[in-house]
Amino acid sequence: MKQYGLVGFPLSHSFSKRFFTEFFATENITAEYLNFELEDLSSLPSILAGHPNLVGFNVTIPYKEAIIPYLDHCDPKAAAIMAVNTVKIEREGELTKLTGYNTDLIGFRNSILPVLQSHHRKALVLGTGGASKAVVASLNDLSISTQLVSREAKAGNSIAYTQLTRKVMEEHTIIVNTTPLGTYPKTETFPEIPYEFLTDQHLLFDLVYNPAVTQFLQKGAEQGAATKNGADMLEIQALAAWEIWNE
Repeated sequence: MKQYGLVGFPLSHSFSKRFFTEFFATENITAEYLNFELEDLSSLPSILAGHPNLVGFNVTIPYKEAIIPYLDHCDPKAAAIMAVNTVKIEREGELTKLTGYNTDLIGFRNSILPVLQSHHRKALVLGTGGASKAVVASLNDLSISTQLVSREAKAGNSIAYTQLTRKVMEEHTIIVNTTPLGTYPKTETFPEIPYEFLTDQHLLFDLVYNPAVTQFLQKGAEQGAATKNGADMLEIQALAAWEIWNE
């Protein structure tokens, strides 16, 4: 039986196993989806050796960048942003080849497109991890300029949350949370942005999907902002991964 899986840590919040298990049942596909909760990515080779029927896996926090040195090849789009969330495994004899892709690109783009308005021209991207790279690339492809925001400013790269003035907030009418803040079970957490400067011209997009309405989205809605969570994005990127694994 073919196996697929998810590599990350922790995986208590994972959407992928449930989604693919239901997908296999609905489509009458004989396959299995496993969670590989790895505290250290160095154990990946032993996982591959111990699961000869594993033909592909997804990658989530915190390994979307760290996975790259383990790959034999990388799709040009994933290589350009240096972030991978999907790996295809090809085996020939004792040789195993890993190729990395990034389906977050199409997932985010196709999820945010239906809710974009003409005044959405600049975006704040909260977080600087692997997911933020796909978000920035997707927004730039849509001719939307981006500004990364992190806990500490990085020269030429990001600004700190403390630098989010009224002017910055008014100029950037899209705000995307790519951090895990607000994810179950730590639902009380949220990005420390000045929510009082949000208006009905703003769109808040949260890559978090559990819970469906995070504190980040709730606080935005209270100011009249449009909101969307990451559920659609996850389904789109998951199906794109499935196509890659079965090309």
